[in-house]
Amino acid sequence: MIAEYGKLLKENDNVADNNYLLVSDIDLGRIRADRVKSKTYKDTYRVYGNDKNIRTVNFKSVGEFGSDAKDYEIDAHPFIPTGERKRLMRCKSIFAMQVGGLIKRLSITGSKMVVGVSGGMDSTLTLLVCAQALKKLGKPMTDLTGITMPAFGTTDRTYNNAVVLMETLGITVKEIPIKDACMVHYKDIGHDTEIKDITYENVQARERTQVLMDYANKIGAIVVGTGDLSELALGWCTYNGDQMSMYGVNASIPKTLVKWLIDSVIKESVFPESSEVLKDIIDTPISPELLPPDENGNIVQKTEDSVGPYELHDFFLYYMMRYGYSPSKVFFLAKKAFAGAYEPEIILKWMKMFYRRFFSQQFKRSCMPDGVKVGSVALSPRGDWRMPSDASAALWMSEIETL
Repeated sequence: MIAEYGKLLKENDNVADNNYLLVSDIDLGRIRADRVKSKTYKDTYRVYGNDKNIRTVNFKSVGEFGSDAKDYEIDAHPFIPTGERKRLMRCKSIFAMQVGGLIKRLSITGSKMVVGVSGGMDSTLTLLVCAQALKKLGKPMTDLTGITMPAFGTTDRTYNNAVVLMETLGITVKEIPIKDACMVHYKDIGHDTEIKDITYENVQARERTQVLMDYANKIGAIVVGTGDLSELALGWCTYNGDQMSMYGVNASIPKTLVKWLIDSVIKESVFPESSEVLKDIIDTPISPELLPPDENGNIVQKTEDSVGPYELHDFFLYYMMRYGYSPSKVFFLAKKAFAGAYEPEIILKWMKMFYRRFFSQQFKRSCMPDGVKVGSVALSPRGDWRMPSDASAALWMSEIETL
């Protein structure tokens, strides 16, 4: 058999048909990265390293990539466990970690919480975590206040889903439209509302955060944030807007996993009264809804049209953070993992954006709120990812330019 860091790659099926050779690709970089981080190998070698039964095989590698990896399986979605049963079990475990972390915080702050509810997946997952925490604590659901804040880009679909979700969960529902407040602010700063630029969008995001924070102060609650790991990696959030909260339950949840966490809540009937609306929410396009909808009331502003496919960004993030791979190796793996789905030039286009944004947006992560850590990839500036906000991406970008 051939194994890589505990994972079985090949067994001796049909070795006779292959001249009794067992052939497999092994990612030595993955092993090296884990040995740097983990004491397991060093501790074991210290005990058994002088054992004559352990054989060391010396070899020379051929270039950076010794093969084309045709015998190596590369998961295009590394954050999502393969297979429905395994995925469901992992999602249940992660959801329990999110709930447990929040319960610990509530033991200090009290059980009252405020969440901004948009009808999108991130705020939905946050709301479900908060509701489950109250259920575990035996506190009334009304200790959780959901606030929907319709603005210029809010569609009927997301608004109705937000309201139905809050009502079926039995939490306190509050609606605070922010259009008028934003119009006053546009006038105060002299911004032409016909110009739908970053100022137009961020005014809305910051107004929503101000409403959440001030209302939380009024009722003696904490604001539980909705932002996820992928948004933090890309800086796809408004500084001092949705980037800010008093606690973040999705801080180490990648965007590609959010849908499956909500799906696991549906399948496990955690909140059966909400199952139907949850199914529609996970089918809704990802959007900040800061630009007006089209003439039919449909979402115009789709996040992945601007920032690129989250499945690619999560792939880049995983292999960069988990194993410290260079851009050339990440690109090599991505081409194989997404063969048939994305052309190499498309992968490279979004990879450039990923590295550029990852470095330039560190200042948002340097002051991010506390959050629950549930996996091996996290960006908290207090324990996992310490990086200066003025770090340069030049070295990484120069390597990408050669690909």
